[in-house]
Amino acid sequence: MRSHITTRGLERATHRALYYSMGFLPEDLDKPLIAVVNTQNETMPGHVHLDSIAKAVKEGIIAAGGTPIEFPTIGLCDGIAQGNYGMHYPLASRELICDSVECMVNGHQYDAMVLITNCDKITPGLLMAAVRLNIPAIMISGGPMATGCVDGQEIGYTDLMAAQGDVARGIITREELSRRERDALPGCGACNLLGTANTMNFLTEALGMCLPGSTCLAGTGRRLALAKQTGMKIMELYHKSILPRQIVTKEAIENTITVDLAIGGSTNTILHLTALAKTADIDFDINCFTELAQKVPHLVKIKPANNGHYPADVHNAGGITALMGQLCRDGLLHKEALTVTGKTVAENVSDVKVINSNVIRTLDNPYSAKGGLQLLYGNLAPQGSVCKSAAVVPEMYHHKGPARIFNQEEPAVAAIYGGQIKPGDVVVVRYEGPKGGPGMREMLTATAAIVGMGLSKEVALITDGRFSGATAGAAVGHVSPEAAEGGPIALIEEGDMIEIDIPQGSIHLHVSDEELARRKAAWRPMKQDHVIKGSYLDRYAKMVSSAMDGAIFK
Repeated sequence: MRSHITTRGLERATHRALYYSMGFLPEDLDKPLIAVVNTQNETMPGHVHLDSIAKAVKEGIIAAGGTPIEFPTIGLCDGIAQGNYGMHYPLASRELICDSVECMVNGHQYDAMVLITNCDKITPGLLMAAVRLNIPAIMISGGPMATGCVDGQEIGYTDLMAAQGDVARGIITREELSRRERDALPGCGACNLLGTANTMNFLTEALGMCLPGSTCLAGTGRRLALAKQTGMKIMELYHKSILPRQIVTKEAIENTITVDLAIGGSTNTILHLTALAKTADIDFDINCFTELAQKVPHLVKIKPANNGHYPADVHNAGGITALMGQLCRDGLLHKEALTVTGKTVAENVSDVKVINSNVIRTLDNPYSAKGGLQLLYGNLAPQGSVCKSAAVVPEMYHHKGPARIFNQEEPAVAAIYGGQIKPGDVVVVRYEGPKGGPGMREMLTATAAIVGMGLSKEVALITDGRFSGATAGAAVGHVSPEAAEGGPIALIEEGDMIEIDIPQGSIHLHVSDEELARRKAAWRPMKQDHVIKGSYLDRYAKMVSSAMDGAIFK
């Protein structure tokens, strides 16, 4: 066993004594030592209950003949960091999470690991750690949050965002908003929408790195049973020497993208799946999102998509497992891809069926023939940009309008709520990329303001920053090269005409090449006065790569 380097031999007496001092028995050290990476904390609903998940996991490990050893990582809440200085940190934390697991697992030489997760950057950070370390590993999430209810009507996270705009327009009172706040998010779990948290947890099942059942709700006995089964399964993976890089292959990544497109997942998945592929040394071309979108239809609408369902509805319709069964039978998945069950994708889904085809549609009745994510290229984004087409109303598939320039999110939000943005405008928020932010802040507050002010069918937004999975509307992010690197987005001037064609995947700045060259020659980088010298953000800005490269460290 790998852990014997710390527990066997004459010279390891002090090592064993350290374990004994914590209550371990000699026979515990004769068993495989299984790291239980528990990201529980009291900062967010997705993670507040993970101690109960960890307890069930450890029971499963013990029942199957292993010795569990638990330790934590950091975990940030995108929702609480949203729209303020704190948003510089969540994406940057992904690399810290991955690094911290490497430090603990290699530092103590554990034999295998169970990774307990639930929220946005934590899930991809743990997946990256799994393929980097390449010892037997399995994921378990805390599950999606239940749907809220106010006056007999379902309500969730995205409904609250719309209600904020209703207050600004005088449609409802602040007191009414406060009343809705208390019931929209009814308990623990990943927020009740297809944000990055639920998207990445669902895609972990598509990837094959967790047991089927990713849509099973938080706080339920079924979720705890799944956690216990996960603890038992890691022992099987250990004894059979099934490793993450045998599961996370090019075919598995393509399966994951296929499911992502079918559900219209968060644009952040393009960042995270690209980073995961690169960490696993997989030959990966980001344009496969566009190629697969041509043949994978959009089959599931989950909020914030217009008229979308809640995660609980998807679970009740059969979940991601049933969706994968349908995609597999339709020939859209690599059927022989290995999963943590020890079986192939085809074997996992052979006997599952969609229960409600109004929630999980069939291929002959899709929401659209193309998947719910779109890459866009053009002279404004020569290295690419990203749009969640599933959350765009048809009226905005093609839009042309004058640029309204903002060098940070906050003044853009103030202008939107202040009535300064008019129908037809294209809001440009720049210097928010991986380097320029730094940390590539989410523009959810800005896009929510556009929706809340009733402009979602008339105003577009483009940014070198990124979006929350809660974002709706004609929002184009990840514009690369970013402004901090002198990309074309840095050269736009107030009033320049910008044209966006989502179905065609194009984004064009109507300025001549000669004029852009003149502007580039005069361009100078913007100072980052808000970044403390020598801080993690300062170091991150110097090391991070382009968004279209996964925003990984060089």
